[in-house]
Amino acid sequence: MDPLMKTSGSMAALVILTATVAALSLGPSFAHVLEAMPRLAVWSPELWREATVFNGQFQLFAPVGAVLDIAAILCPAVLAFLIWGDRPASTFALAAAVLYAAALATWFAWVRPANNLLATWQPGPIPADFEEIRLRWETGHMAVAALKLGGFVSIALSMASATRRAAG
Repeated sequence: MDPLMKTSGSMAALVILTATVAALSLGPSFAHVLEAMPRLAVWSPELWREATVFNGQFQLFAPVGAVLDIAAILCPAVLAFLIWGDRPASTFALAAAVLYAAALATWFAWVRPANNLLATWQPGPIPADFEEIRLRWETGHMAVAALKLGGFVSIALSMASATRRAAG
């Protein structure tokens, strides 16, 4: 029998939900990393501004991403609480919650100020501070993705250590 299934059905559902939400939160952030090189090195300022600011490419990132980012903090935190006596699984789950919270804090400190400036841009000449804002926006997303990847790996380690203990 699969060790995960030896746990209660609700615990198994929480573990699966935690991993799914964490993956869905990481996905868009990782996509930003994959897009960054051409956006920084190849795209003209006009193309970057048009795609990023004026044409709604990222319009669903805020409403969907916000829910996923909060859930990616809460789910592993709840999991850590429920399995607190199971070390190191609970420690990894707590680390995941902390890393996803750090990713969200990083987004607010690094990316949001750039987003606030982007929201003021109008068609016409490229703003004088374009390079600074673009670099802040792109590198901020890279930092967020790195923290989320650490959180996702922590969830995987939590699941692996709990599964190994249940099997042994």
